Amino acid sequence: MQFDRRAFLQGMAGLAVAAPRAFAFANDRKRTRLILLGTRGGPRVVDDNRSTSSVLLVINDVPYVVDCGYGTSRRLLAAGIPLNTVRYIFITHHHSDHNLEYGPLFYNGWVSGAPSRVDSYGPPGLVKMTAAFFESMKIDIETRIVDEGRPDPRTRLFPHDIDKPGLVLQNEDVKVTAAQVPHPMIEHAYAYRFDAADRSIVISGDTAYSEALADLAKDADVLVHEIMYLPAIDALLKRVPNAARLREHLLVSHTAPEDVGKVAARANVKTLVLYHFVPADAGAVTDEQWMHGVRKHFRGRIILGRDLMEV
Repeated sequence: MQFDRRAFLQGMAGLAVAAPRAFAFANDRKRTRLILLGTRGGPRVVDDNRSTSSVLLVINDVPYVVDCGYGTSRRLLAAGIPLNTVRYIFITHHHSDHNLEYGPLFYNGWVSGAPSRVDSYGPPGLVKMTAAFFESMKIDIETRIVDEGRPDPRTRLFPHDIDKPGLVLQNEDVKVTAAQVPHPMIEHAYAYRFDAADRSIVISGDTAYSEALADLAKDADVLVHEIMYLPAIDALLKRVPNAARLREHLLVSHTAPEDVGKVAARANVKTLVLYHFVPADAGAVTDEQWMHGVRKHFRGRIILGRDLMEV
């Protein structure tokens, strides 16, 4: 066969153009994605615009869910994530706006396609909570195993209690580390840091100002931090019967904008994402009001989080 030099060079030129595109596609497919599923503070859970707390990370195509507030399953589907592909679940603390859909999220994945294995991590009580959920669904589970030929879900979910800060999980794709944060009256409340090959992302969970959180987030690419706007709280409390006690709880358990800015500045993060807006009924608070106090101390990029936003 005669060698056609011109055809060969043209073919190589085509490969030179196509190869970077193929490489870019592969990198895009496996890049670490951060999607806010629920950005509303609790405890009220019903809202047309925001679901309660949940954050999704997709690391090398594997979904990691941090917190399971009401609406997490629907938000995952809206984000294009099949429920039976969730591999890891992390709970920051045991408040209902963070764990109410923990059992149902796994269960929805089971009835939609039987996940092979899910590992969950959270404060002490998660193991008991998992067992209690399965006990509450025992009739349905055993009926579906027989009638529908499904595998036993109780052999697919593996809960792990976390009773101290430090390393939580490490695999070939990510290292997950926890810091204990202040959130009275909850003793065990954790923030999580995810160090993947391309990005480092920290999720605060619920917390008052915390130097431990700032240390955990040191030089991170993204810090997703809760925020509380006190004037809106004072307006809200005029309408509730337990105002004095509720105000006391909110002030010691959440972070004012100025303190959020201090944490982000101390940590030297590249991007600060605000979520878990307190109070939950803060629709009258403008974007500028949320961010004004933060900007007093943090000069980096600030994003006001919204449900299904990808950062």
